[in-house]
Amino acid sequence: MIPVMPVLGEIVGWEFLLVLAVAALLFGSSQLPKLARSMGQASKEFRKGLEQGAADDEDTDPEPPSS
Repeated sequence: MIPVMPVLGEIVGWEFLLVLAVAALLFGSSQLPKLARSMGQASKEFRKGLEQGAADDEDTDPEPPSS
């Protein structure tokens, strides 16, 4: 069966340019920098949350059951 939607890692070359062109048509060229900035901030916050969650997991080591 052929996948209907390609994985982001498989988008290369002209496909990437097509995605950028569609984004420019949908959002307008003046809105693209704002959109990219907000996506970057969201990605940064997501990574920060992942790091904090991992640190919380390390801090709460379960105690071994006593016999």
